[in-house]
Amino acid sequence: MEIIHVSAECYPVAKVGGLADVVGALPKYQNKLGHIAKVVVPAYDTKFIRENDFEVTYDAWANYGNNHYQFRVLKEKTNKLGFDLYVVHIQGLTDRPNVYGYGDDTERFIAFQIAVLDWIVQWEHRPDVIHCHDHHTGLIPFMVTNSVKYAAISGVPTVLTIHNAQYQGQFGWDKLYYLPAFDLWKSGLLEWDKDINPLASAIKCAWRVTTVSPSYLEEMMNNARGLESLLRQERHKCVGILNGIDTEVWNPETDPMLGKSYNIKTVEAGKLANKTALCNVFQLDPSKPLFTFIGRLVDEKGADLLPDIFYTALQQHGDHINVLVLGSGDNWVEGRLNQLKDIFGGKYNVYIGYNEQVSHEMYAGADFLLMPSRVEPCGLNQLYALRYGTVPIVRRIGGLKDTVVDIGDGGFGVCHDQTSIWDVTHAINRSIELYNDKKKFKAVRKTMMKIDHSWDRAALNYTELYQILK
Repeated sequence: MEIIHVSAECYPVAKVGGLADVVGALPKYQNKLGHIAKVVVPAYDTKFIRENDFEVTYDAWANYGNNHYQFRVLKEKTNKLGFDLYVVHIQGLTDRPNVYGYGDDTERFIAFQIAVLDWIVQWEHRPDVIHCHDHHTGLIPFMVTNSVKYAAISGVPTVLTIHNAQYQGQFGWDKLYYLPAFDLWKSGLLEWDKDINPLASAIKCAWRVTTVSPSYLEEMMNNARGLESLLRQERHKCVGILNGIDTEVWNPETDPMLGKSYNIKTVEAGKLANKTALCNVFQLDPSKPLFTFIGRLVDEKGADLLPDIFYTALQQHGDHINVLVLGSGDNWVEGRLNQLKDIFGGKYNVYIGYNEQVSHEMYAGADFLLMPSRVEPCGLNQLYALRYGTVPIVRRIGGLKDTVVDIGDGGFGVCHDQTSIWDVTHAINRSIELYNDKKKFKAVRKTMMKIDHSWDRAALNYTELYQILK
């Protein structure tokens, strides 16, 4: 089958969160199964796009409301990602350094989606599936089915994957004229709660809807930021497929970002070497258990509680633990996390921002990774932690519930039920007990590193889903 993935993010082209990691890995594993998987993203002004060679495969003009704009589809020449990568260049819209955060993001992503379909509709053949990811590409299922100009591809199946239903991309009806012509009586397929809602539209119009874990699919039926009734109505075409990780990128035995490589047999010495190097950089003590947080500093990750959690834990345990944070987001949270350095110097540090290398070093050097999420559709960080022998401390929600089994139940992680200061600090206390039981701690590490969370299984699941649509 020929599968076209359309997304706002793709690692290493442009990354903000886990969406990029999924789109950067799943197509590679689909190709390994013998399919032809391709990825299309906007041509941002990123390091990857500047430093790699692309060739123009299509150059045209598109209608955008009452205006025309020129766009180019460029293909990366060397297939270095393990799949055909295409980027859509629209001067003044896609060629910016950031993926999101602009006042005209609605216009940017509508133009991107129109360009993608204008390109596909003129192919001499038809792809087997157009796979859309999140609301940034959520208008594609509607346009494929209902826009007059795309009638030639109206029979191509569309699949939507919801990576996070909290973000829906809704905008006002004053921008309806941006969309290609369609019968206005079908406007209801665009509407939700009086706005045009791309995610809701895609749920209505896509042939199948997937979420990134089975538990998140069930949770969305009762908590999807206003889309609960729609998802229950469309439940018959929804399926939860647990994400995987790219085990070629995330492999402590071959990871070029680590100072010391290791595998399940050499994990003790390997992690100690990486922990020592990491602690030297951040002025921490490698003889103590190292607790870490890696991710966006936003409420849905429970980050607003981190300053109080770490203050409480460091007060309780004095000189017996280290804490290291990597992330960015809410300015108030960033400020409070920075303030803790003045109180707990030598026991605590924080890196405000995102650094891929430091994240790899932290997975390799840490003993524990905290994920006190309020919402976690799948979560990849806990899967990276397992791969690197770092014990995840997680709330029982979404994909975290599907992938981490508590040590009290014979598992390999530390789980808690609520995103609260008490629950997380209690989990930290349990983790310290585990750390001090050296025999059990070693056994848990080896157990988690044996778990297979590669994309092989998920790629097969998606293949089975696509074949139903043929």
